Amino acid sequence: MEFKERVFRIVKKMPKGRVSTYAEVGRALGTRGFRAVGNALNKSPGIKKGVPCHRVVRSDGKVGGFALGTTRKIEMLKSEGIGIINGKVDLGKYFYRLEKIL
Repeated sequence: MEFKERVFRIVKKMPKGRVSTYAEVGRALGTRGFRAVGNALNKSPGIKKGVPCHRVVRSDGKVGGFALGTTRKIEMLKSEGIGIINGKVDLGKYFYRLEKIL
């Protein structure tokens, strides 16, 4: 399975109302390539295909980029009950640790 498909597969497992980081997705995939994770998600088929790429944020809690724009990403996260203050998510409260997959 190619890297992009592995990224999509693991991100699909993230529950509504929780976020993870690009680095955490990479860790769960056995790589430190968090930029590669971001690039794969940027090419994502999106929410229509069940890939909730809006639930992946930066390691510092900042919302980060999104193909539909940061404002839309924030709206989507807030609609799931995720609090955002000054463009940041409280990772202590909303972080979801992903299970490692091969």
